[in-house]
Amino acid sequence: MSTDESQPTDSATASASARPADTPRSLAEALRSRADDALAGLLHARPDLLNPVPTDLTQLATRAGTRASVVRALERLDRFAQQVAQTLAVAPEPTTYDEVLALLAGDDGDPAVAKALPGALGTLHEQALVWGPDDRLRLVRTARELLAPGPQHPSPTGLGPTVAEATAGMSPTRLQAIVAAAGLPTTHDPVSAVESLTALFTDRARMSALLDEAPAESVEVLSRLVWGPPYGQVTADPARHLRWLLDRGLLLPTAPGTVVLPREAALHLRAGRAHRAPEPAPPPVVAARDHRPQVVDATAAGQAYTALATVEELLKEWDEGGPAVLRAGGLSVRDLKRTAVALDLPEPLAAFWVELAYAAGLVASDGEADERYAATPAYDEWQELPAPERWAALATAWLSATRTAGLIGGRDGKDRTLSALGPHLDRSAAPEVRRRVLALLAGLPEGAEPDADSLLARLRWERPSPAAQDLRSRIAGWTLNEAELLGVTGRGALSTHGRALLGVDDTEAPGGDAPARAAAASRHLAPLLPQPLDHVLLQADLTAVAPGPLERPLAEALAVLADVESKGGATVYRFTPGSVRRALDAGQSASDLHAFLAAHSRTPVPQPLAYLIDDVARRHGHLRIGAASAYVRCDDEALLNEILADKRSQGLRLRRLAPTVLAAQADPGALLEGLRSMGFAPAAESTEGDVLITRAHAHRTPPRSAPEPVPEGPPVPDDTLIAAAVRAIRAGDLASTAPRKEVHETPSGSLPRTTSAETLATMQAAVMTGEAVWIGYVNAEGAASQRVIAPVRVEGGFVTAYDHTADEVRTFALHRITGVAELADDE
Repeated sequence: MSTDESQPTDSATASASARPADTPRSLAEALRSRADDALAGLLHARPDLLNPVPTDLTQLATRAGTRASVVRALERLDRFAQQVAQTLAVAPEPTTYDEVLALLAGDDGDPAVAKALPGALGTLHEQALVWGPDDRLRLVRTARELLAPGPQHPSPTGLGPTVAEATAGMSPTRLQAIVAAAGLPTTHDPVSAVESLTALFTDRARMSALLDEAPAESVEVLSRLVWGPPYGQVTADPARHLRWLLDRGLLLPTAPGTVVLPREAALHLRAGRAHRAPEPAPPPVVAARDHRPQVVDATAAGQAYTALATVEELLKEWDEGGPAVLRAGGLSVRDLKRTAVALDLPEPLAAFWVELAYAAGLVASDGEADERYAATPAYDEWQELPAPERWAALATAWLSATRTAGLIGGRDGKDRTLSALGPHLDRSAAPEVRRRVLALLAGLPEGAEPDADSLLARLRWERPSPAAQDLRSRIAGWTLNEAELLGVTGRGALSTHGRALLGVDDTEAPGGDAPARAAAASRHLAPLLPQPLDHVLLQADLTAVAPGPLERPLAEALAVLADVESKGGATVYRFTPGSVRRALDAGQSASDLHAFLAAHSRTPVPQPLAYLIDDVARRHGHLRIGAASAYVRCDDEALLNEILADKRSQGLRLRRLAPTVLAAQADPGALLEGLRSMGFAPAAESTEGDVLITRAHAHRTPPRSAPEPVPEGPPVPDDTLIAAAVRAIRAGDLASTAPRKEVHETPSGSLPRTTSAETLATMQAAVMTGEAVWIGYVNAEGAASQRVIAPVRVEGGFVTAYDHTADEVRTFALHRITGVAELADDE
C-alpha cells in the first residue's frame, strides 16, 4: 500500500525551493487545508472512507489512497471525469491546468472541453483523487498506477510509455546512434540524450520536418499505432521502412521482437490529443414518440389496476399454502410453470410478480418442517387498503428492491440455475439504475416515450466502467419493461403518478421522503382508477358479467358461488352445480343465495339459475357422511340401494349396516369426493350429527418483514453522522499535529511516556492553569490513542477533562494514561 499521499517524497523535498510556501506537500496537507463542508463532501462521495472513522487527516489520506478505495471511486466517475483522470496519468507529474486542457482539447482547441474541464477537475478534487493547486496538479499515486500505460494494462488513451520510460536500460551507444540518426548532436551521457530526443518529439516544427523525410510506408505504420494499441511486432531483420523508424527512435524496442510508439511521438501525430474522442457532455436522451399526457396517465392507470389484480390472484392461488420451498431455497421450475398457468402469463412475467410480492413483504416461507410459501399477515393488511395505496406500496417496494427478477432462469458464477424466490438474485446496483432510468424519463417532456438506445448510451456515459456496463444495461432494459407492467409508465412515457413517486415535478411532496412520495403518487392515481361496483349482470346462460372491478365483499362472495370464466375489462363468472354446492358447503342456504343474487344484480335472476340453485340445494345434504371410519346415512332407502348398485362405488367398499346406513372403509374425505363424482350431493356431518360448514382455510406465515435491500458497498451516511465524523477527524488531527514540548525518552511519533508521579503533577498543574495537555491513553480494550485534553478535575484516580478529540467532557483513569506532555507555546 502506497502512502506517498500522506508523506512528502524525496523528490518533493528536493524541489521544495521551487514550490510556493502555501502549496501542500501531500494529500494529507491538502485535506488539512479544506473547509469542513469540503471534508463532508469527500466522506459523502466516498463512504468507504468512514468505516471505521479515521483518527486524523493523515489516516484519512492514507485510506483514500488504498487500491480498493481508489478503484471504487474511479468506477463511479462519469466518462469525462475518467478521461480527465486518464489524461492526468499520462501528463507530467506534477502538471498544470493548461497542460491538461491542451492534452484534452488538442492543438486546435475544443470549447466544449474547456467548458467541462473545471467541473470534472472539481469532482476529482472533491473525491481526493487529485490534489494540489492548478499550477501543480497531482493524481494520487494509486490512481496513476492504475491508469498509466503499461504492457500488462494498456491505457484507455491508447498511449504508450514516454521516451524516458521506453529507453530505460538501453545501452548508451544505441541511444547516441538514435540521436545522431534523428539529426541531433550527440551528447556525453544517456540522460541528456533522452532529454534531447524528448525535446525533438515535443517540438511541433522539428517533428513535422522529421516526418516529412519519412518513407510513405513508415508513415502508414505510425498511423496504425497512433491511436493504440501502441505496440507492434518486428522481425530480427526488419524491413527498410521499419528500420528507418527504429533508427530515429520513432519506434523503440521494449522486448525481443516488440516495439512501441513513444508517447511524445504519438501526441504529435494526434495533434496533441490524449483521447481520440473526448466526451465532455453527456449524450442526450431523445424522444422516440410523443403521446398526450392524458393518454399516458390512463394507460398507466390501467396497468396499475392489472398489477393489483395479478398480485391478488397470485396470493389467492397460494391462499391455502403455496408451493414447497426448495432445499437450496426458491421455487422449482415446475412450480413456477404451474403458477404461470394459473395466472395465464408467460413464466418470466409470473416470476416478476412473485418476486414483487416477496419484495413487498406479502409472501414468504412459513418456516414449517414441510416448508412452503404462503401469504404473510401483511397481505391481509394490504388488502384492506384503498387501491391507490396498495399500488403505491408495490411500486415503492419495486423501486428500492435489490432482487432482480430478470436474472431468473439464468446461471450464476458457479453455473447454478437462478430460481424465483431463491438466493443470489440480489444486485445492489438495481435500485440506483431504476431510479436513474426513471429520472431520465422525468427529464423528457410530459408524454414523451424515450428512445431506448439513447437512454442506454446516457447510462453508459454516466457509469462507463466495463465491469458494470453490461449488468447496468440489462437492468435498465428490465426497468423499462417492469415500469410499464407496474403502471409507473404508460406507453413508455413516465406517468404523473410515476413522477410523484420519484418526487419530481410534484408540488405536494417535491423531493420528500419515501412515505410522502408514495402518498402523493396514490393521490395522483386515485382519480384514474375505476371505482368498485356493487352489482353484476346476470344472464340466462348461467353466467354473470362484472362490468368493472367489484367491491371486495361482493367479489369474495361471488368467487365462492361461481367460477371465473374469463377476465379483461369485464369479468365473466359461470355458475355450475359444483360452484353452487361450494357455496352451500360454506354455510349458505338456497334462500340466502337467491337473496344475494337479487340484491346485487341489475337484471332479474334468470329462471335457469334459480332452478340450478334449488336443484342443488334440494339434493345437498340428503346424504350424510360421518366417521366410522366413514359412513353414509340417508332416510331414503332407495337412494342407498342405488348407490350400492352403482359399479363406481366398488372402490369405496360400501356395506349396509342398517336400512338407512352404509359403512365404508374409505376415509370421510375420500367418500365425500367419491359420491360427488357419481353425481350425488352429500354433506359431511360432525360426530353430533350436525352438518359441517366447510370454508377455505387461509394459510398464513408467522409475521415476516420484507427482505432488506443489499446495499452497493457501504451505505451512504446521513448528514448527522458525517458532521460527527468530521469533528472527530479534526479533533484527532489536532491531537496528532498540535505542537508540544519535548518529552524525554519519547521517540518521535509514539505515545508520551512519563512516570505516575509526573503524570499526576502535570495534570494538577493543568487544572490550575486551565491549559490543554497532550496525553497517551490505553482504553479497556487495549487500543492506544493520543489526545489533547483540558483537565477540569483530578480526584479518586480519575481525570475529568474536555476531550478535544471527541469534542465532549470525559473521564480518564490515571493508571491508563501512558504519559503526558505540555503543548508548546505559540510562536
